[in-house]
Amino acid sequence: MTESQIEQRAQRAVELFKQGFNCSQAVFASCADLYGLDEKMALRLSSSFGGGMGRMRLVCGAASGMFMLAGLHNGSSTPHDHDGKMANYALVKDLGGQFKATYGSLICSELLANKQPCADMVAQSVRTFLATID
Repeated sequence: MTESQIEQRAQRAVELFKQGFNCSQAVFASCADLYGLDEKMALRLSSSFGGGMGRMRLVCGAASGMFMLAGLHNGSSTPHDHDGKMANYALVKDLGGQFKATYGSLICSELLANKQPCADMVAQSVRTFLATID
């Protein structure tokens, strides 16, 4: 994927966020079509993870959206696929580490206390995911 294509998806995520979708929905829906999932279903699947998981201010919804995309990318779909699970967990750990290195935390309440701009985190999460899987 080209840098321009990545940026278009990052901006689509920001547009979704500004329309009123939560951070997780914006990230997940901006890329779910790459895995054959339509936008409406992507928005529904990711709706519970905004506001740090149901507005509980736990794991940031933008990061959760990235992690859900990781599941579409290389998630395991068989019960005893140890190698598949480990590959997916490694991808999630890498994505989470990059997010934390950029923003200082994965926790919504900490990010909001430090006045982190959610729209920026949404866009950067899309960029990070797409650059990492490329």
